[in-house]
Amino acid sequence: MSRTLVTSVDHYENFPVASLLVPAQLRPAVAAIYRFARHADDLADEGDATPSERLAALDELDRALRGEGHDPPVVAQLRPHLEAHALPVAPLRALLSAFAQDVGPVRHPSWSSVDDYCSRSANPIGELMLRLFGAWNAFTRIPSDEVCTALQLLNFLQDLAQDWRRDRLYLPLAELHDAGLTEDDVARSVADGHASDALAYFLSGQTDRARAMLESGAVLAQRVPWRLSLELRAIVAGGLRVADRLRATGHDPIAHRPSLGWHDAPALARLWWRTPK
Repeated sequence: MSRTLVTSVDHYENFPVASLLVPAQLRPAVAAIYRFARHADDLADEGDATPSERLAALDELDRALRGEGHDPPVVAQLRPHLEAHALPVAPLRALLSAFAQDVGPVRHPSWSSVDDYCSRSANPIGELMLRLFGAWNAFTRIPSDEVCTALQLLNFLQDLAQDWRRDRLYLPLAELHDAGLTEDDVARSVADGHASDALAYFLSGQTDRARAMLESGAVLAQRVPWRLSLELRAIVAGGLRVADRLRATGHDPIAHRPSLGWHDAPALARLWWRTPK
């Protein structure tokens, strides 16, 4: 029996999808973009397909975006919105290149490698959202990239153990080695069910980097339409709260993966109010 590519489009990460803060006329486009991104991400992750089958499926999407061959359903649903809002396909193709990189073992030799991955796996979503709102320009690009990259970094920290079990490590190896650590230290911590003191200290520095980027990028909320500004403030508040939760657990996401719930509402409200507006 042939292997199948099982996908799901019901779960989304980092940015709210077609919420009430998004103008009604933009919600179908936002939903179509996220449906495409989630579908492509799941092609790289879910089901029992072989690596070659996963890469072939992602390449089929890429060829469709380039106008070659037929449009798979997820691209056919997206196409009218790309045309209606004059959205480029380059950010979507960047997403596909990042997802293809996730097929097979993942290691990043340096911070520049991690940053490059984030520039393709996360930043394109920010660009497309800002383009939909007519707010993509020289004053929004850098803070948008900072916010998106920071959220991706926090996600890497949250999912450290889960990613390691999939043979993926999104920590810069050069920095890990400079801290006197190796991949074996990560493996032992995951096997033990908690981060070693040395690894937790290293992860605290990675969390600080993400927080600094998020705080720097928060100025984006001052440079976009007010409805998007409200949404961005909520996004930044959520990221900062995750960073707070990481710190509260001793920077040990292996033993205590931080997640947000109703009990975080007061802290989120405070962080939302403090975000530049």
